[in-house]
Amino acid sequence: MPSEGDENYLTTAEVARRLQVKPATVYAYVSRGLLTSVRARGRRGSLFPAADVERLAARSVEHSGVVERIESELTLLQDDNLYYRGHSAQSLATTATLDQVATLLWTGQLPADPAGVEADLFGVERAGVELARSAMEVVPAGARLTDRLRVAVAVLGAADPLRFDLSAASVTAAAGRLIGTLVAALPGPIVTRTTLGGKLWPKLTDAEPRPEVLDAALILLADHGLAVSTVAARVAASARANLYAVISAGLGALDGQYHGAAPTLAYEFLDRAKHDPLKALSDQLRSGEPIPGFGHRIYQHRDPRADVLLELLGDHPIVSTIHAIAERTPTFPNSDLAIAAVMHAYNFRPDAGDALFALARMIGWTAHALEEYAAPALRFRTLGIYTGQTT
Repeated sequence: MPSEGDENYLTTAEVARRLQVKPATVYAYVSRGLLTSVRARGRRGSLFPAADVERLAARSVEHSGVVERIESELTLLQDDNLYYRGHSAQSLATTATLDQVATLLWTGQLPADPAGVEADLFGVERAGVELARSAMEVVPAGARLTDRLRVAVAVLGAADPLRFDLSAASVTAAAGRLIGTLVAALPGPIVTRTTLGGKLWPKLTDAEPRPEVLDAALILLADHGLAVSTVAARVAASARANLYAVISAGLGALDGQYHGAAPTLAYEFLDRAKHDPLKALSDQLRSGEPIPGFGHRIYQHRDPRADVLLELLGDHPIVSTIHAIAERTPTFPNSDLAIAAVMHAYNFRPDAGDALFALARMIGWTAHALEEYAAPALRFRTLGIYTGQTT
């Protein structure tokens, strides 16, 4: 039993000062298993191992609770560039296949060529497609594509008896099958023997297929670090939720107006701007609201994802519209505007952007789930500070 003054142990008051919390919060940490207390020899009160306190301090303990620092090997955003496991996402979008990039994110290995990818990574089974399509048909006729995706994910998860197998091989197989099935089940013709972008194209438009554009978009949107939907997915995975539940958690957060709906807002703004760019810009500035599709919280001077997609559109008139607006603003086009430009260029259905974003991000959520399954479970429980009435 240690005694007060032992340099390997701290008193309650010392711990509270070190962690910048109240003494009562120190005991709350004990009740949650974040700290271990021992009785002090010859006096009342508890002592705490100094090493445990330092470990907890490293996890940024604040009045609002314990903020877990999430370490990830997946995505780096640095100097206005985006990297997947050390590979430039810009380069991958034009030189690699979606199957290769998904394999890179899920396994850490980038196959040297498409032939090195597991055959039919996004393959489907007829029964699964029929089940997903039946589920999608339950929603009202005016429902968005993302609404159909959410319902289908839940149904496909309920139908998978092996969904609780969280081994890496099982999770990646389920992810590829799920994404492929969702694309095939969306309203529209089913096409085969092409890339995932090629299979998705006729679901979104009747225009002449350019699958390389959608494949590039799916690659560029696959992951973007710890965006809010990705954090939601990781929290679910931390509780050892199965992949379908993880995807559902991500889709729930993605449905917010400040996240997954951004491509639609950019699409609507661009719809006004293509007729009169200056008037659309003037009206938007007068509203006092940000210009949809311009600027970014992380990127300072350019969004590399937008650069790739706008380049793929070449000299299409919609690109000229964007340049006309960009020349009169201090910001730059982001990926939401680039997706909106693709939608206008090829006459996509108005809700296509949100669905494209969701399907692409499922690849990233799967990668984050795999990382989380390998980490200690339930590590995101924060400390709530009660502010209500007391008796």
